[in-house]
Amino acid sequence: MATPSQASSPLFTIGIGGMSCVSCVGRVEKTLLSIPGVAAVSVNLATEQARIRLHNDSNTSIQDIIIAIEKTGYQARLNSPIGENALTPSNAFWNSDGLSRVIISAALTTPLILPMILMPFGIDWILSPGWQLAFATPVQFIFGWRFYSAAFKSLQTGVATMDLLVALGTSAAYGLSLYQMLTETHAVHELFFEGAAVIICMVLLGKWLEARTKRQTSAAIRALQKLWPGQAKVLTPSATNPDYNNLEQYQLISLEHVLTGDHVLVFPGERIPVDGMIINGISHVDESLLTGESMPIKKETGRIVIGGSLNGEGALVIQTRATGVDSVLSKIITLVEEAQLQKAPIQKLVDQVSAIFVPSVIIIAIITGIANWIYLDSGTMAILRAVSVLVIACPCALGLATPAAIMAGTGVAACFGILIKDPQVLEHAHRINIVAFDKTGTLTVGHPRLLHVYPLHQTTESLTEILSTAAGLQLGSEHPLAQALLDATKLQNLTPIRTMDSKALPGIGIEGKPMSGPWKKIKCYRYVV
Repeated sequence: MATPSQASSPLFTIGIGGMSCVSCVGRVEKTLLSIPGVAAVSVNLATEQARIRLHNDSNTSIQDIIIAIEKTGYQARLNSPIGENALTPSNAFWNSDGLSRVIISAALTTPLILPMILMPFGIDWILSPGWQLAFATPVQFIFGWRFYSAAFKSLQTGVATMDLLVALGTSAAYGLSLYQMLTETHAVHELFFEGAAVIICMVLLGKWLEARTKRQTSAAIRALQKLWPGQAKVLTPSATNPDYNNLEQYQLISLEHVLTGDHVLVFPGERIPVDGMIINGISHVDESLLTGESMPIKKETGRIVIGGSLNGEGALVIQTRATGVDSVLSKIITLVEEAQLQKAPIQKLVDQVSAIFVPSVIIIAIITGIANWIYLDSGTMAILRAVSVLVIACPCALGLATPAAIMAGTGVAACFGILIKDPQVLEHAHRINIVAFDKTGTLTVGHPRLLHVYPLHQTTESLTEILSTAAGLQLGSEHPLAQALLDATKLQNLTPIRTMDSKALPGIGIEGKPMSGPWKKIKCYRYVV
C-alpha cells in the first residue's frame, strides 16, 4: 500500500505480532495515538491488525509507526493491499503458537499430574523431588520463556498484560516448590511443580486454539484471494486473432505486472485475472461468488467481466480496465477486512473493563496473600492462594471473544456472498424479522435441473430417445443447460446417442446428426422454463 504522501487517503493497515490479550491492544493503541499526526487507531486482537488514519497534513511515515510499535515489544509489518500477509498463518514447527509446543510440554507435564490421576484408584505413587524438578524445569523456562519475555516488555512500558499474570503465578509456584525441596529433605507432597507446569501447558493450548480460531474465521477472505490466478496471458501486439493452441501468441506475466489496456487471453475453464471489457469471443461466465447470480451469464464482445469470475466454454480476449487494488474483487476483500477490523459497540465496553483487569487481579492476589499469611499463619498457604488468584484470572478470553465472533460472522457471511460493512449492523442482526430478495435467482441451488421433456411436434420417438439424442449433442459442452441434460440421462441410466457434424448455434442451441441409424438433422434448443 502506498504511503500517505503517495495516496489520497491517509488510511492503511499494519499487521502486529505478539499480542496476547486485550491489555496488549490497549498498549498498542496508546502508543500509536501518542505519535504526532495519527488521527485515529483501531487495533483488533483476533486479526492482529491495526487500522491507522493520519491527519491530512501529517508528515509521519509508515516506517515511523512501525518503529514505534517495535519499541513497545511487538512485531509490525505493512500489510499488502488485500491483507495477504496478515491472513497467512505460520506453520513452522517451533512457532510460538504451534501445536508442537503444546504436545511436548504436555508430555513433560503428564508424569507430574499422574499421581493425582491414580489417587482415586487407590494407587499411592509419586515422583521423587529430583524427577519433578527435571520434568518441570524445561516446561517453566523453555516452553514458558515467551511469557517471561512478554512480561518483561510489558513492565518496560508500564502496562500489565496476561503474560505478566502467567509469569508471576508460575514463578511463585515453581520458586516455592524449589525452596521446599532445598529446605525440607522429605518434602514430596508439599511440592507444586505440577501446578506451574500445568498452567503453562494449558495457556499454550489456549494460544494454539486462538491461533486456529483466527485461521478459521479468516478463511472467507483467503477463499476470495484464491480466486485470483497468479499469472495472466497477455497477448502480443501482433496477435489480432488469437489461437490458444499457439503458445507463441501470448506471454505469461505475473498479475501485478499487468497494465491497464493490456489484452488478456482467458481459456475455457480458467479464472479471469483482471477487470475489463471483452473485445473478442463469446462465453458464459460464472460470477456467483462475486454477485450472487447463480446462473452463468452470457458474455460477448463489449460486455464487462470481473476479475476472479470463472470463464465457461469459450476463449475470451479481454481489454484490461482495472487490476490489483482497483479491481472489484480487491474492493470486496477490503470491505470484509474493514468489517473485521472495526469494533462493535459492545467491544468498547469490554476494552474499558479489560484495561484495568490485570492490575486489579495483581492487587487482589497481593491482598489475598497478605490476609492468608496473617490469619492462617502459613506462608506456604498464603503464596498458594495468591498464585491461584493470579492464574485463574485471564483476560484473554474476555478480549478475544467479541472480535472472534465478529470475524466468524462476517467471514461466514462472505462465503455466502453477504458482505457486512459495519459490525454494528451485525450486532443488531438478531432484530431482523423480514428479509427481502430482489430476485429468486439468489435462492436457487446454483445450477439448472431438467424437470420434463416436451416434444415440439408429434414424433414416434419416446421421451427417453429424445433425451438420449439431445444429451448426445451436448457431450463435451460446458454450457450449464447442457450439463443439466447430461445429469438427467445419468439419473435415468440412459446412454447418450453420439452425434456427428455438430454445429453450435450462438444464442440458440446446437445441431447435428446421429452417428448411427437413419440420417436426419436434429437440433437442441437451450432455454429455461
